[in-house]
Amino acid sequence: MKRPDFNEMLAVLKGEKPSRPVLFEFFLNEPLYKKLAGVDDPSLKQGETFEWHCCNITAYHKAGYDFATIGTGFCFPKPEIHKEDTISLNDGVMISDRKSFEKYPWPIPDEANYALYGQLKKVLPDGMKIIACGPGGVLENVISLAGYDNLCMMLADDPKLVQDIFDAVGSRLVRHYEICCSFDTVGAAISNDDWGFKSQTMLSPADMRKYVIPWHIKIVETIHSYRKPAILHSCGNLVEVMDDIIDVIKYEAKHSYEDVILPVEDAYEKWGSRIAILGGIDIDFLMRNTPEKIRDRSKNMLERTKSGGGYALGSGNSIPQYVPDEKYFAMISAANIR
Repeated sequence: MKRPDFNEMLAVLKGEKPSRPVLFEFFLNEPLYKKLAGVDDPSLKQGETFEWHCCNITAYHKAGYDFATIGTGFCFPKPEIHKEDTISLNDGVMISDRKSFEKYPWPIPDEANYALYGQLKKVLPDGMKIIACGPGGVLENVISLAGYDNLCMMLADDPKLVQDIFDAVGSRLVRHYEICCSFDTVGAAISNDDWGFKSQTMLSPADMRKYVIPWHIKIVETIHSYRKPAILHSCGNLVEVMDDIIDVIKYEAKHSYEDVILPVEDAYEKWGSRIAILGGIDIDFLMRNTPEKIRDRSKNMLERTKSGGGYALGSGNSIPQYVPDEKYFAMISAANIR
C-alpha cells in the first residue's frame, strides 16, 4: 500500500510523466471493494451512504490508487426494469411524446445530497482525492428515458422534442458537475456517457455534434472553471468523433477501450500525444488469459508509455464481479511492484 498522491494522477491527466506507475479504475464490484477494505459485514451494501463510501475509499487506497470514484444520489427517475447480464436499450421508456416529456418528474440537482463530498474529507487519506462521476451521461440518460428505437424515430419525426429532451438532461448534468467540483475534496470529474457500438457511434456523427457534443462542451467548461481536469468514460467505437473529444470538447483523458475495436496499445500510439489514455486492459482479455499473461501485458503497457507519459494502468472498462480477483490483482501488481 503506497502513499497516495493525487499529483501523480494529475500528471497523467496533463499528459505528463508521473514519477511512478499510476492506476486508474472507474469502479470495481461490491465483494472486491469489501475484500480490499477488509470489511466483513453482510449488512453493508453498495450504495450512496457514508459508510459505503468509507469502504470504497479504503479499498481504492489499499489497492494503490491515488483517488476514489464517488457519485451522489442525484439521478433521473426511472422505473425498475428486468435485468439479466445485459439490458435492453428500449425498456422502461418514460418519454415518448411532448405530453410525457412535460409530465416527467425532472429532478433538481441542488436537492441531492452533495454534502457527502465534504463529509468524506475526514476519512480521505493524506494525498488522496475524490474523482466525481455522473449518474450516467447526456446520451445515456436520454436513451434511458426515451428508449433507443424511439429516439431514432424521434430524430426524424420530432427533432424539436429531441432537442428539448437533450437540453433538459444536459442542463441538469452541468449543474451536477458545478456542485461536485465546488468541493476541495474533488480533484477531477468523470463524465460517464456511453456513445457507441463496436462498429460506430449510437447516433450519426452529425447528430452527435448537434445534440450530444454541445452539452459535453458545457460540462467540460464547467469542470475546467474550477481548475479541475475532465475525463470522458465512453464505450464503443468513437473513431469518427475523437477529434471532437480532444479538440472541440477538450477532455483531458479518455477511458474505456476494447481490443475488438482498437487495442489500448494502438489507441495510445494514435492519440496518446493529444489526450491521456486511461486503462485499456480489455475485460475479455482478463477473462481469457492467465494471471501471468495479464501481468505481462500490463507491464508492457507501462513500459510502452514510460517515456511519453499520459497513461494510467487499468481495465478496459471496470471490474465486474465475474472477473476473478486473482486476475485483477495480476493487472494492478504490474504497477504496485516496484
